[in-house]
Amino acid sequence: MTEHKPTWDYNNPVTGETMPSPFFFDPGIFAEERERIFMRCWHLVGHVNEFAEPGSFVVQDIFEQSVIVLAGQDGTISAMHNACRHRGNRLLNQRRGKIGAVLRCPYHSWCYNLDGALRAAPRAENLPGFDRAEMGLKPVRLEIFASWVFVTLDDAAPPLAEIAAGAEDEMRRFQPDLDNVELVEETDVIVEANWKVIQENSIEGYHFDLSGPVHKELAALIDFSGYRLTPHGQWWTYIGPPTAGATQAYGVKLEGATWQTDWFFNIGIFPNTTFYSFPYTDMIGTFIMIPLGPEKSLLRFGYYAPKGRPVPEVTKAAIEWMNTQLGPEDIELNVSNQKGLHSRGFYSGRYLIDADRPHESEHLVHHFHKLCYQAISE
Repeated sequence: MTEHKPTWDYNNPVTGETMPSPFFFDPGIFAEERERIFMRCWHLVGHVNEFAEPGSFVVQDIFEQSVIVLAGQDGTISAMHNACRHRGNRLLNQRRGKIGAVLRCPYHSWCYNLDGALRAAPRAENLPGFDRAEMGLKPVRLEIFASWVFVTLDDAAPPLAEIAAGAEDEMRRFQPDLDNVELVEETDVIVEANWKVIQENSIEGYHFDLSGPVHKELAALIDFSGYRLTPHGQWWTYIGPPTAGATQAYGVKLEGATWQTDWFFNIGIFPNTTFYSFPYTDMIGTFIMIPLGPEKSLLRFGYYAPKGRPVPEVTKAAIEWMNTQLGPEDIELNVSNQKGLHSRGFYSGRYLIDADRPHESEHLVHHFHKLCYQAISE
């Protein structure tokens, strides 16, 4: 651990230095990010359609905290701490599922209604001063943004509509089925790298045609010269138009396929949530970098396709391609980068920022680093 947290002058991205390496592995800095970023930010839980039936739930862990997001009998989606009011036992340990009309603690069988109100507490009827109305599950703040469900542990966090003003309009331009998708697959991968290392890799085009063969495949599907990475305060986009005349993608012919967009569309919300659509896929992907430690992260890939119609072969191929080719190629870069940050031969470097080649520029990486630094230092 560093004795004193290093400072960073971010005011001159073109000629200045990159964020110093201790920000990517120091335990003290990570502890500050935990409290000042992740205990205060909005966390993506899932799509509203995952809560279409009463009792449908998703459990969202935020470090040692755990939140249940649950559909009530009247269809209202609510969030509550995943801790029984008796002695704190975890109520649910599955990531998602469906329960009946009662949420029951497996330890002492305290039972709660789907809105979190205490329904029954065995043998508590004669307990002095026991008020069942006061012993419901503690609520957690929840918001629905662009048909996606988010929670935060911070009651003072600005609303998502304020943080990401304009983002929903941009999403609907490229994802016409935004309200009508369902979860096809969710994949979790542990990566031995700091969460920022993973994020910064995704928000620059500099390495696309330089780092590996799968990235070259992706770059070939888009008009890479038109790729643009644009900051909008606490949200950003990186978008590329399609290559003219494409006849196949991900090893599958495009003939007869349907898709959300033929563009490569990505939109991020600070600090760690990304929504995207790969070219020619009828899919909305979610990509979340969940920090587990200074040098360990959980990558959560969610794949959502329109309800009520078969998933096209191109989309199935793209999911397989992401899980087995592009994802692993990126993860290998993440891990290698994380190791190199410990080198005595490196402390900080330079951003490649080039107004004449905006598709390859690292200006969005600088913007993201600046948001992180300001959150814990200013």
